[in-house]
Amino acid sequence: MNSEAAIRILDVTDESTFGLLPPCADPGFDHRSCDYWENEVRGSKAARAAWWEPARPAPKPKPRPVSDNPFAQPSRDDPGVNPFESPGAGPPAAAFNPFAPEPQPDADVGQGAASKLRLLDRGRAVFGSYAKVLLVGDEPAAYAQFGPLSAYPRAQHVRELYPRLPSSPLPAVITCISTTAAARGRGLSRELVEAVVLDLGGRGFSAVEAYPDLTLDIDQASAATPAFWRACAFELVADDERYPVMRLELG
Repeated sequence: MNSEAAIRILDVTDESTFGLLPPCADPGFDHRSCDYWENEVRGSKAARAAWWEPARPAPKPKPRPVSDNPFAQPSRDDPGVNPFESPGAGPPAAAFNPFAPEPQPDADVGQGAASKLRLLDRGRAVFGSYAKVLLVGDEPAAYAQFGPLSAYPRAQHVRELYPRLPSSPLPAVITCISTTAAARGRGLSRELVEAVVLDLGGRGFSAVEAYPDLTLDIDQASAATPAFWRACAFELVADDERYPVMRLELG
């Protein structure tokens, strides 16, 4: 990896930026298919290749059988047809309002996108992006996932274990920070976290938290280590044998 190449940080908002996500160093784990923090009960960090592949298109509906009797009882799988409706008639047109804003195209990535991308895109219209990727030149080197606490049920559950933590206003959380093996030791993850924190502060959050899992190997952990978060100016606000809480107050 060229250490002199320019660094870019992109929001993951569509199929092209999602395609830049680098795999985890441990092939058994992969944030491209991880829903561990989004699903308190059944979430998984396991590599599931189908999760980052485009979804298969839905099968086309079967054509309706044509009947010469317009008053015949429709079949069970027939959605219903009005025999008195003129051919090609669609829904009634809305009244023209010259002062109404022009309709905007749908912002979401669509049902044909990869499962993980749809998961990342679920609140973008309200919150903004949920992930960023750092590139050195054109080579992906680091990835971060984040968002409001309400988007991550497992994070909410972890936080409920510590009633002394401030309950209002609720923080944003960084659930995943990952660097490729080739890019380690260069401070790229820290640079990415700084960009995420700056972004979250601009979105109105007053604090950011992370919950590293001390029982996992470094290549399996999605939320790094307490030492890493201290290097990013986070403080240990709740000690624990498994999920210590690291918190950064935003001025």
